[in-house]
Amino acid sequence: MKLRLYNSLTREKEIFKPIKDGEAGIYTCGPTVYTYAHIGNMRTYVFEDILARSLKLFGCGVKRVMNITDVGHLVSDADEGEDKMEVGARREGKSARDIAKFYTEAFFKDYKALNCLMPDALCPATEYIKEMTELVLALEKKGFTYRTGDGIYFDTSKLPDYGKLAGKSHIEGIKEGARVGVNAEKRNPCDFALWKFSPPGGKRQMEWPSPWGTGFPGWHIECSAMAMKHLGETIDIHCGGEDHVAIHHTNEIAQSEAATGKPFANYWLHGRFLVMGDSGKMAKSAGEFLTVSMLPEKGYAPLAYRYYCFLTHYRKQLEFTWEALDASARALTALRELTARLMDELSKKGPPPPAEVNSAGFLKFTEALADDLNIPQALAALWGAVRNPALSPAEKLAFIRIADEVLALDLMKTPAPALELAPELMALVREREAARKNRDFKKSDELRKALFEKGVAVEDTPAGSRWKLV
Repeated sequence: MKLRLYNSLTREKEIFKPIKDGEAGIYTCGPTVYTYAHIGNMRTYVFEDILARSLKLFGCGVKRVMNITDVGHLVSDADEGEDKMEVGARREGKSARDIAKFYTEAFFKDYKALNCLMPDALCPATEYIKEMTELVLALEKKGFTYRTGDGIYFDTSKLPDYGKLAGKSHIEGIKEGARVGVNAEKRNPCDFALWKFSPPGGKRQMEWPSPWGTGFPGWHIECSAMAMKHLGETIDIHCGGEDHVAIHHTNEIAQSEAATGKPFANYWLHGRFLVMGDSGKMAKSAGEFLTVSMLPEKGYAPLAYRYYCFLTHYRKQLEFTWEALDASARALTALRELTARLMDELSKKGPPPPAEVNSAGFLKFTEALADDLNIPQALAALWGAVRNPALSPAEKLAFIRIADEVLALDLMKTPAPALELAPELMALVREREAARKNRDFKKSDELRKALFEKGVAVEDTPAGSRWKLV
């Protein structure tokens, strides 16, 4: 079966053909580690995880590279303002490097809680200054750069197809908006910084000597340098969120292809945003946002959110509501309990003979994945199979086992033995349940928080409250 992926560059679904037979090189844009990643950010990483797992299911090896932006990402996409790392350091009264270390660890704690596979190469920007400098020198040698008072810039007018990923109309809109910028030295509105100079008379926490003067790399240059170092001058797949299309990925293409004269990536995949009901996109600039690590405090397992991500195709906007997360948690629990019953049934009969995966059900599952990672349809195919009375328990479990290599919902994990809760804690659970029934949601939330602080997470279901130790 051939995997078809929607290529943002060509705006079509295309059969995936790796450069090297049997192995896909994937570059995925990682976090800027100046604060926590919210669940909207993590939706993109779940989609990229499904991509990697699906490729493996179809027999293709994967080499995946992810950057960690710990320097150079300015608060403005117009290459103006402060570095986000410096802002984070001042906000918390710590060094920029301590901020980077703390939020990198926080990111991967959430990342692993969602059962996302770790990249093969993890690349902090601060460890690739040499490669970035060499790439800027190559662009300078080819005449694509110019110097201003605050840095070295890429001259987008020198590249005839600049903006091909975003589209001409989108680039024209960016140009119009950029005209209100303050950098009068830029030759063209879309020109972008490759290397920024440290402010005169001051010293940044993160700065390095360069052929052009002391400073730090621009945000876009890191991804090109890392991708080409680990995956070659042309890579198979480049992924990211939809917000990267117009500027970050557009500029990656420009500087990479100007330097090498070759296509930078053959396939570009972008995930849509998660939005918060009527309030719009979940954004860090809004102040309050929800992280994966907060979910257990509210009574939800992180994998309930992973399941929730499966309900909408990655190229469609996903609206977040607590009611929908409740439904996802219940569905995941039901699927796990069904799997546990099948395992228990088979264990009582002794070791079952190897079972073939049901051809019709499994074909629907793989066809859905092959159609641009249509995980909602793949999940529906799994549910259809496990509810099919014509299939034996062994056949159902064989399907679940293979499907969960992609879904990564821990369906085959042996359920923990039943535990008893201390009487005083059980009394709090009952008190909270009573408050919830009386619609005293303030008291209910206070009791949920108190229970979590004592190591008990409570989940609300139509059948009542469920608790588990955390």
